[in-house]
Amino acid sequence: MRRTPGPALLTAAACTAALMTTVSCGGPARGDRPPSAPTGVTAQAGSATSVHVMWNQADDDSGVIAYEVYRGTTKVKEVPGEQHMVDITGLKPSVGYAFAVRARDADGNTGPLSKKVPVTTPAAVEEDREPPTRPRQVRGQVAGGRAVSLSWSRATDDRGVASYDIYQGTSKIHSTRGRETSALITGLRPGTTYAFTVRARDAADNTSPVSRTVRLTTAAGGEDGRGTAPTGFRATTHREDGAYYIDLSWTPPRTGGAVTEYRIHLDGRLATTLVWGGAAPQDKAEHSFFVTRESGVSYRVRIRARLPDGTWGGFSTERTVTTGADGQPRER
Repeated sequence: MRRTPGPALLTAAACTAALMTTVSCGGPARGDRPPSAPTGVTAQAGSATSVHVMWNQADDDSGVIAYEVYRGTTKVKEVPGEQHMVDITGLKPSVGYAFAVRARDADGNTGPLSKKVPVTTPAAVEEDREPPTRPRQVRGQVAGGRAVSLSWSRATDDRGVASYDIYQGTSKIHSTRGRETSALITGLRPGTTYAFTVRARDAADNTSPVSRTVRLTTAAGGEDGRGTAPTGFRATTHREDGAYYIDLSWTPPRTGGAVTEYRIHLDGRLATTLVWGGAAPQDKAEHSFFVTRESGVSYRVRIRARLPDGTWGGFSTERTVTTGADGQPRER
């Protein structure tokens, strides 16, 4: 069975051969099960002495009330369960660190640590008191009822921009690397008006003047998922050792963080959950999975991504593929 290197497929053996999903078959009672390990953990240097850590929401049956952030084996921060990011300050320039996160639920259960994410702070810049220029051309677009996308033009700095900080009102809610000029903000409420601004930050922790304010109102009612769906979605089939596989490729949604989990749907039903165990692709993702040994079978396939706030984004364009449709199945 051929699989794209990297991701680990999570399926349940009790499901049908063509349609597989993760199911619960007993286990600890409610309240006894600890939270899952947070996924999508990223750590990026905000300056020579600070690192911005972000992660996806962990799963728990009684609700996550706090996240603990570790630098190596030392707990350095604890934040409320509704918060999925934090700035770690007081670090040393030009030093490598490793950060991990774990969740704690309302019953006092502590989950396992996430994978450790390495990061190296940049070198200190002496006598740098010049802040970056203000980010300009800040634009926003509503991406359904619970998300908006923001973009801006690059700021300039005499020593280089290290990161961009995004504010909702007066609260910092997100941070991106200095080479990024867009972000997807999730976890919002439908039918609500928000005000966003952007600041640039350099390695000496100088911050730019605030950008102009962008006001956006999320869609009311149902979630349509615009802007949160994978793009450039393609699906083909190939034959290997007498079996047919569906080959998928797509561009992950731009969330400003790592997208490590996807759900693949066949004919309108959940088929598999795909989780990247290593570094998740940011520009192009690929995956191949078995569907049948029969030729001439058609499938409708689409995917969606798990967003940093733990919710599922919009579906990709749906594609239809037929096993052996070209008459000469491609062997791999």
